[in-house]
Amino acid sequence: MTLKKLTFIFVMFCATSVSAQQQSMFTKYMFNTLAFNPAYAGSRDALSANILYRNQWMGLEGAPVTQTLSIHSPIKPRVAVGLSVINDKIGATGSTTLNAIYAYRMDFGAGKLSIALQGGAVNWRADWNKLRYKDPQGIDEAFGNGNESKWLPNVGVGIYYYSDRFYTGIATPGLLESKLNPIDNTNLDQSARLYRHYYYSLGGAIPLAGDIVVLKPSLLFKAVNLFGSASNTNFNVAAPMEFDIDMGLLFYNTFWFGASFRSSVEVFTNKSSSYDSANLWTSLLLKNGMRIGAAYDYSLTKIQTVSSGSVELMVGYDFDYEDTKMVHIRYF
Repeated sequence: MTLKKLTFIFVMFCATSVSAQQQSMFTKYMFNTLAFNPAYAGSRDALSANILYRNQWMGLEGAPVTQTLSIHSPIKPRVAVGLSVINDKIGATGSTTLNAIYAYRMDFGAGKLSIALQGGAVNWRADWNKLRYKDPQGIDEAFGNGNESKWLPNVGVGIYYYSDRFYTGIATPGLLESKLNPIDNTNLDQSARLYRHYYYSLGGAIPLAGDIVVLKPSLLFKAVNLFGSASNTNFNVAAPMEFDIDMGLLFYNTFWFGASFRSSVEVFTNKSSSYDSANLWTSLLLKNGMRIGAAYDYSLTKIQTVSSGSVELMVGYDFDYEDTKMVHIRYF
């Protein structure tokens, strides 16, 4: 499949009543939590930075490629700040999301409760010249501009509770539903916009042999337009609700190995939906505070016939690791 064909399909999905999830997905979401929940800021009790690269559907020209950068740190006992950058490209379209984060943390039971607000902007851009048209591009009001780029403000909120052995959180990283279409067209105006995404996460760390072997189960639910759209559109804009279920093992506080399964919830009640992927991942935690990791996704959809899977690479570092003399390893 060529880049033009793939992009055309993507644009048609965004411009009709069938709308795909707009925000990036990650297999190593448990090590990249700040990308979807701002309340994670400060939870590592150190100045922490994380970089992740994802190449989805390798071998398919124009497939999604994503890079993320997150930096966060506590600055006072109850206050943490952070910065999140997500760059995403698929076919002829791309976006860069920048967010500054403020989190307020308080003691709550055996752990801490963090409530956070983030604010920033999304740079959405497109090069419609990369598409192939049946009729001349110039007479198509949706794509006649050739190149488009616009900055769209946005805000997000999140809640995150965590202890040494457990975490849970819920977040909406983008509350505003900004229009993407520059022209006054009723059909396109209602469907070509950013839609609100919701995330719920849950996980734990269970010692199986003291600190020698620790089991880490985790779960992430993702939904689009869960409670309807502020745009009052009559279009069905919701993508299927998706879940990731993961099991990881940590050996000697150093080596992580895990497997996960991603699917739509609707696949169990609606045969038109499908499973998404089966995934393997690994991470190495070094004694100086650095962590490196990788993941591989094997697609369970028909796209596996034209793709060799998806990969992720991750590098992170806790800069204050030695100074803070952390008593407990950060499992999350």
